[in-house]
Amino acid sequence: MKKYLFIIPLAAMFASCDDLFEPAIENNLGIDHMYNNAQYAEGILANGYTRIPIASYSFNEVATDDAVSNDTGNSYRKAAAGSWTADNNPFDRWTQCKSAIQYINMFLERCDRVHWADDELVSQMFCDREKAEAYALRAMYNYFLLESHAGYTSDGRLLGVPILETAEDQSSNFNIPRNTFEECVEAIRRDAAMALDVLPWEYGNAEEMTRLQSRYSGASMTQVTRVFGDNFCGRISGRVVEAFLAKLNLLGASPRFAEGSGITWADAADAGAKVLDHIGGVEGMDPTGWTWYCNVTDINNITSTSLPAEVLWMSERSKSNSLETDNYPPSIYGKGKVNPTQNFVDAFPMANGYPISVQAGGYEAANPYTDRDPRLTAYVVYNGMKMGLSNATITTAADGTNNDALNKLNGSSTRTGYYLRKLLRTDISLDPNGTTEEYHYTPRIRYTEMFLLYAEAANEAWGPTGTGSHSYSAYDVVKALRARAGVGVENGDAYLESIKGDKDKMRELIRNERRIELSFEGHRFWDLRRWKAEVNTTATGMRIEGNIFNIFDVETRNYKDYMSYGPIPYSEVLKFSELQQNTGW
Repeated sequence: MKKYLFIIPLAAMFASCDDLFEPAIENNLGIDHMYNNAQYAEGILANGYTRIPIASYSFNEVATDDAVSNDTGNSYRKAAAGSWTADNNPFDRWTQCKSAIQYINMFLERCDRVHWADDELVSQMFCDREKAEAYALRAMYNYFLLESHAGYTSDGRLLGVPILETAEDQSSNFNIPRNTFEECVEAIRRDAAMALDVLPWEYGNAEEMTRLQSRYSGASMTQVTRVFGDNFCGRISGRVVEAFLAKLNLLGASPRFAEGSGITWADAADAGAKVLDHIGGVEGMDPTGWTWYCNVTDINNITSTSLPAEVLWMSERSKSNSLETDNYPPSIYGKGKVNPTQNFVDAFPMANGYPISVQAGGYEAANPYTDRDPRLTAYVVYNGMKMGLSNATITTAADGTNNDALNKLNGSSTRTGYYLRKLLRTDISLDPNGTTEEYHYTPRIRYTEMFLLYAEAANEAWGPTGTGSHSYSAYDVVKALRARAGVGVENGDAYLESIKGDKDKMRELIRNERRIELSFEGHRFWDLRRWKAEVNTTATGMRIEGNIFNIFDVETRNYKDYMSYGPIPYSEVLKFSELQQNTGW
């Protein structure tokens, strides 16, 4: 199936806000200049693209049981230690998302008056498509606001955020209450429906082009292609909209929000399947999707009209070495900032599929990295592993002789006995005498996320092997995900077979697979909260001295019960009396 890269045709304009206007510094052009300048109009809409929260890695895992940081100034580290407040919130999305929505609303109110093209039919198609993009983006930003700021108020209501569907100006009433969570869900669905009424599932897809030609009676294929062809494949598409609807349904069906969302687990499963069915369900799973970040051939072959099978939506590919600079071990010139925990390492099963806590798996505490899930070596650097272009041996043991050793050098060495491997390319050199860069990209949504979304919801709705109206089950998804990584292959995944009749154990396994597969991509913090799971688990590490392995406490967590929901910014609550704060903040 053909897939597309997220590259905006207006890339030069998106480089900075100043570039959106001429002259940039004086900013003399008013908003109404867009009516006779389609490029200027797109510059307004561009603000809806440049503020996407998942455009880069947050590494908020540092605030969970999956990681710590050796950077004492890390905001997530501070939040986990107890400094998270309504006016000091590293998880805040309020300002960024509301700013994007303001630009989107400004655009929507004026879009119909823009001269998009001399050809009247083409101009109408451009107008329809641009408006559909705006509706899709507004739906997306409202989803992010719900994830970050929805919560219960002191009167027991589950509230979302104020629904803003018109641009605010100096005459606006800013002192408005928050809408209920359920009202926000309906608003997102309305926007999504308006977007899906126009947007193609994929730009340039022959079947979609034919559908759109039929929609616009009298349009030639040349006209349709001019507006919906490959040259716009970087825009938000129907596929992305459906993926965000699936994420919305998962959020609403989860234990933390279910009572006030009006969303069921079956709703979430159906929404996930709608996305997955377009790639053939489980049969369409990318066999190398678990190592997407270092599949060099796939990365090098990315073009403006195609991307790896694993990726549903992504940021633009670019050459860099910043991730490696921040996270390589110090012996190969990195800063080793993000340190996976022993908690995270313990989540990886044995290669035969059994959790390390189950005796049948054969786990040995004296040889903790032997015969483990292959994903452990792919995602974590542990003692004795080789790393980097020089294939250097990394010794994280406490009695190691260089700065890779446990707590050897404050601010550079690992605090847990582990370094990050996932997301990094090991074909990069940081040696000052020969520094290199390679291509990277950030997947905003991976198909693996959609598979795990479906598995979680399907298990809750219909049990491990139930399929609802679909052709695959939670069990089918989990078996395929584990098999592609080489887990349980030789014994038919005996552990999975032993629990496929137990909904509770399958839930535990699915959550663990999500923890592993989506690690360090910004999911864990939000997952723990929507599950009503424990968030104060102490982060642990591994101290190795003289081949003796000892687990030790590294960092405690200090979250209060009310921190299951994020706050409304304190400054906003102070200004607006109608804006109720979530309980506890």
